[in-house]
Amino acid sequence: MKQYKLIILFLFTILFVSCSSDDGKISFTILQLNDVYEISSIQGGKYGGMARVETVHQELVAKNKNTLLVMAGDFLNPSLLGTMKHEGVRVRGKQMIEVMNAMSFDLVAFGNHEFDIPKKDLQKRMDESNFPWISSNVFNKTADSIKQFYQELSGVKRLIKGSFIKEIFDEDGTKIKVGFISVCIPSNPKDYVLYKDMFSAIVKEYESIKNKVDIVIGLTHVKIEHDREIAKLLPNIPLIMGGHEHTNKNEMIGNVRITKADANAKTAYIHSINYDKKNKNTIISSQLKSIDTSITDNLKVKLVVDKWSQVMEDQISKIVENPYEIIYTSKVPLDARDAPIRSKQTNLGNMIARSMAYSYDNKVDCSIVNGGSIRIDDQLIGDINSIDIFRVLPFGGPVLKVKMKGSLLKKVLQYGENAAGSGAYLQRNNIQFINKTFTINNKKISSSTIYTVALSDYLMKGLDIPFLTKDHPDIISVFNPIPSEVPFDIRKAVITYFKTQ
Repeated sequence: MKQYKLIILFLFTILFVSCSSDDGKISFTILQLNDVYEISSIQGGKYGGMARVETVHQELVAKNKNTLLVMAGDFLNPSLLGTMKHEGVRVRGKQMIEVMNAMSFDLVAFGNHEFDIPKKDLQKRMDESNFPWISSNVFNKTADSIKQFYQELSGVKRLIKGSFIKEIFDEDGTKIKVGFISVCIPSNPKDYVLYKDMFSAIVKEYESIKNKVDIVIGLTHVKIEHDREIAKLLPNIPLIMGGHEHTNKNEMIGNVRITKADANAKTAYIHSINYDKKNKNTIISSQLKSIDTSITDNLKVKLVVDKWSQVMEDQISKIVENPYEIIYTSKVPLDARDAPIRSKQTNLGNMIARSMAYSYDNKVDCSIVNGGSIRIDDQLIGDINSIDIFRVLPFGGPVLKVKMKGSLLKKVLQYGENAAGSGAYLQRNNIQFINKTFTINNKKISSSTIYTVALSDYLMKGLDIPFLTKDHPDIISVFNPIPSEVPFDIRKAVITYFKTQ
């Protein structure tokens, strides 16, 4: 009996010590990425690479098991690999999901580029994901209903909601619940997507979750001015991890910190968060970490990256030799981000158009290419190789030499100008637009003159500019290059031109 009492006393002592050791303080870490389209390193291997990110991830886990890896949108598209076929099927982000599964991502938010791919492919990618997705303002729209997107895992459908709750605990028994809320910018209209107002949606989600958790954190994919507005609407959120801009940001709006890393994992944000349950105080230290050659590859993730890199190289080698050869070094950022490339003349857009003219020995009056065909949604700087050009122009296609009347050329150029903000906006070479008038070589375009124009074959299909087809009566002739000629693939034309600069 005495021995039994001693055992009971011992157990109570352990329980008391265990309970009393809970100091109410806990620390956790979040590794933030956003806008990652390439699984391997970029800019000649100097920056990025998901295998390097995983090395950082594992180092953080070793220091604190309460480490979360998150993506603030845009990872399925655009990518060079995504446009290619593997085993007879378009890749469309499958490579990224395989890599992210190998990295054990904890949470991802929808970005606008997730909706670039067809609904059936997006569903496949969500179903293949071993991690949850969130967004409070995007919904699946069908002919007769509006529903939440879902993931089907092991035959079970799980609705994708506007929030996610993660419970974490430490060795002394402190437990907290961390809530995440998200919205996506409504900049990519699709027939199968309904965007609700992002401000009212995220406020509603915050109100529904705030009493269920200890901390609420934002994981958004909107413009920085939208994040600022969200910070004003929700001043008690300590951190908004965002995406979309592609360049790193770290701002304070009141007590709310807003962070964005650089695109394509050139950098990542490390957030060290300390929370005190007694006074509900949150202290956050945020570090922008460069992902570069100083970081070794994680071997597990590298195997997946290498598999897909080989698929890409096999396809590219059919068009150009030495795809990793440095063909140009830029001291300034060459801008191919979606917003600029579809709304104004950029330096990279102009270089692509100049390349098209160069592919015909500059024996054309001008050249034009639709901004929507330029798909990298990023800036290039430093050493540039052939693979980078393929990333810029993943769809390829011939450069045509077309003779057309000035009346049609003016109509085409004006249509492109009016389409600013869309893929039909035209990047141009040797064309000026001054005082609402288009000129070539500083001369007003004459309606009756025949002009020779280098343009992408996509434009001649009438997809972006409906009336621009080979059958238009003002089209005099269309020259199609043969496979052995440089203009046969716009990417080869750009690579050839870059090598001369």
